[in-house]
Amino acid sequence: MYYFDNAATTKPCEQAVQAVVNGLTKDFGNPSSLYKLGLDAENIVEAARKEIANAIGCDNSQSIYFTSCATESSNTVVFGCAKNYGRRKNKVVTTGVEHPSVENSFSELEKQGFEIVRVFPDDSGNISAEQIFSEVDENTFLVSCMLVNNETGYILPVADAFKKIKKKYPECITHCDAVQGFLKIDFKVKQLYADCISLSGHKIYAPKGIGALYIKKGVRIAPYLIGGGQEKGFRSGTESVPLISGFGEAVKFFSLTTQKRLEHAKSLKDYLKTKIAECKGLELNSDDDCSPYINSVSVNRIKSEVLLHYLEKREIYVSSGSACAKGKKSSVLKAFKIPERNLDSTIRISFSHETTKEDIDVLIENIIKAQDELCKLK
Repeated sequence: MYYFDNAATTKPCEQAVQAVVNGLTKDFGNPSSLYKLGLDAENIVEAARKEIANAIGCDNSQSIYFTSCATESSNTVVFGCAKNYGRRKNKVVTTGVEHPSVENSFSELEKQGFEIVRVFPDDSGNISAEQIFSEVDENTFLVSCMLVNNETGYILPVADAFKKIKKKYPECITHCDAVQGFLKIDFKVKQLYADCISLSGHKIYAPKGIGALYIKKGVRIAPYLIGGGQEKGFRSGTESVPLISGFGEAVKFFSLTTQKRLEHAKSLKDYLKTKIAECKGLELNSDDDCSPYINSVSVNRIKSEVLLHYLEKREIYVSSGSACAKGKKSSVLKAFKIPERNLDSTIRISFSHETTKEDIDVLIENIIKAQDELCKLK
């Protein structure tokens, strides 16, 4: 099997899998229970919380809250901010290339009467910090920008934009969807100037069904789930000790190798560029300023879904775009000025630390075969 869809999900690492098994069979107590089995479970949850806090440079682990996924984290910020800060102010600034968990949340706020300003890439396909900053004013209560785009790997100027915003409008809440950047490109909360950060487990070799949300001390986000008062009253519902433990172990293991793995991804991207340059009808849409983990490639004259299934039969797995889009034509690629002719013929190739150059050889070889076979059928 040749797996190139790590931006959709990653294969859980052995450390995470073992932690999940232990949480299901050994440390299965309820963290809210007052006896030893419950206290042991609570200690596991707190250890994972500290690992995640350390990984993003957060001094206070109590600023980390566990959620079911990054979608819940981002939804919580959007609707929680609207509830607490949207009474006096009515404006939100975001970009036109956000993940659906953010974009669709703002679309819902728009229906409720909030003003949503979306900043789109310029004619060259770039978004500048000044573009984002210039849209913010005294009526803005929230600015939300992703760190790394999940379809192209484009790295947004979050730190520069948020720094400008917090300097002039310190009361404005800044939120970053850092899902595709976490443990892939180095960032720290203080350098990012983000009040809230959404994180996901299954993008960094942890299980699905677990996410986290960083909230800076003093920022008031209304709870999204109400019940028994878990997570310090912020996110009710019994904590999933197995999934949280797996998340923590994956973070503990991979936080030590972020730079090494980044260099590996860069070498793979350079190799991919070289192979694409040797082929007719292939275009790399992700430039050198993008995350090397995510690469958007257009294959002329073959629809992406057709190519995806052609490769799937050969146990080669790529994506036709965001896994959350489920085959819909990408508005994000259009926003990034990908030519109209390529919108239906673009695949996403995303790497992991296990991807090799030999894997890329197999991928390119089979894409060429697809061009020969499928284009002849037309």
